[in-house]
Amino acid sequence: MLCVERWGGDDGPDDAIENLLDWPLVHALGGDADVLRMYKKAWEGHLRQYTLAKTVDVPFARDGMYYKEFPVMMDWLHNGEGLVVFNLQGLSDPDDARFAQRVKRFAGFYLNEDPGAQNYDPKHKIIRSMFNGSRGPLMRKATGLDWAGDPIEIENRFRPKHGETTYAQMVEHFKDYTETVGDHPQNMKATTLALNAFILTHEEKYRTWLLEYVDAWCERILANGNIIPTNIGLDGKIGSDAGGKWYGGVYGWGFTIFDPATKKMASRNQAYAGLPGFMNAYMLTGDDRFLDPWRKQIDTINANGKMVDGKMVYPHMFGDKGWYDFTPEKYAFGAPELAFLSMKPDDLARVSTLPWWSYLSGKNVDYPEQALRRDLARIGKQIQEIRNDSTTPDTRLADDPMVLNPASVESLVELVFGGLRPGRSGSALFCRLRYFDPATRRAGLPEDVATLIDEMTADRVSVTLVNVSQLAPRTVIVQAGGYAEHRFTAVKIGDQTQPLDGPHLSVTLAPGAGTRLTLTMKRHSMTPTMAFPWH
Repeated sequence: MLCVERWGGDDGPDDAIENLLDWPLVHALGGDADVLRMYKKAWEGHLRQYTLAKTVDVPFARDGMYYKEFPVMMDWLHNGEGLVVFNLQGLSDPDDARFAQRVKRFAGFYLNEDPGAQNYDPKHKIIRSMFNGSRGPLMRKATGLDWAGDPIEIENRFRPKHGETTYAQMVEHFKDYTETVGDHPQNMKATTLALNAFILTHEEKYRTWLLEYVDAWCERILANGNIIPTNIGLDGKIGSDAGGKWYGGVYGWGFTIFDPATKKMASRNQAYAGLPGFMNAYMLTGDDRFLDPWRKQIDTINANGKMVDGKMVYPHMFGDKGWYDFTPEKYAFGAPELAFLSMKPDDLARVSTLPWWSYLSGKNVDYPEQALRRDLARIGKQIQEIRNDSTTPDTRLADDPMVLNPASVESLVELVFGGLRPGRSGSALFCRLRYFDPATRRAGLPEDVATLIDEMTADRVSVTLVNVSQLAPRTVIVQAGGYAEHRFTAVKIGDQTQPLDGPHLSVTLAPGAGTRLTLTMKRHSMTPTMAFPWH
């Protein structure tokens, strides 16, 4: 990844590997083996590159921006983005020895297994700072330098994606990003490390820590009137390291700051960044108590809507004077995830007008074709942009190639996996079905096999499988869930129903043949695993 290596929140190490966003999903869907080879090579190079890259002025990265193959200390908006490749490698390559070592080491930074990375306080059940990583938590206020990185020439050389034209503006961008001591919801993204470690090893300590930490946040939401607080002090009390304000701190409910690039005030509340923690707990338990706090939060916020000029508007921020940043759109962060996980009517009602959900309910029948055309058009556009790119390594920041990434998987994750695209947060894969090729012993759809999911309910999914080869039969193994966390109970083909009892089903398709399967299942009834069906 040839660029000018920098530390920072604008164009740091996380952006370099984020250029390969969705590549693991391309392979896990059935993409060419070269995709796996290339993104693993990029990841190995990335770890070496940013271990060797050092800061001069930023104090904690002077001996390397990565230490023990992990960011020395940064917030989880950026840590998560830097793990979008690694956290999904287990879908295709769970037997890689270095992957297993890293999964356990990275999770260990948050279980306090490394004496140099005591990020977690087990007494108060908090991650002790917004800045955390392989060198532990940053136990002082952050500075603009900590966020912006070392001084660098900008004018006539770079065009930063955040709009700054000088280094001074980069520092000014972060001048108010100081209140970082104590816990913040975005730290719950770290639970994906423990989730991966448990799914890979089935060692109970990872599950125990994850559920303990998320349980603590559930209690805080309840204690705070059904709104997740954005600062938990070092004493474990809500808001105690943010002047007593539950809505305080960097990326808090009241975090509205001046943006030097636009010359306007910008609201940057990231309370929603805690959602992956609740989802991970649900993955392990199927217990609705991990979803209910988020459900109540959405309803509580929207209950503070008001009428302005004859129209209802709803708040998205909270400050010293109460709720603000009212818009016509209801607060809905987490609504699709709630609907997908719970499949309850009230949760589904929140997303009924979204295209994919409308299609699954029997409406919007043209959605598959529209979605595939959209993604194919994007690929063509991206390839042309790559060919037109004229930057050189010394005029390229780490995040510059991100807009050129041709991997376009949203339609396939929805229509093939029946799942949610993990996106930029470094999340695990939440889906209804996955596929394996027993002939080549790899993850993904076999050559010539096409699938389309057209129905999903709480206990049922319908999928059409087609062998487009006119010459050779194909066999595909269908798995219940991204990590075999669900269990099939029956399969219906035409008018015939056969009982099943397990997370896998093998289907052999004659040349040119296809069929629609209706699979009933008991969701979240199995211990999730990265093991392939034949393991």
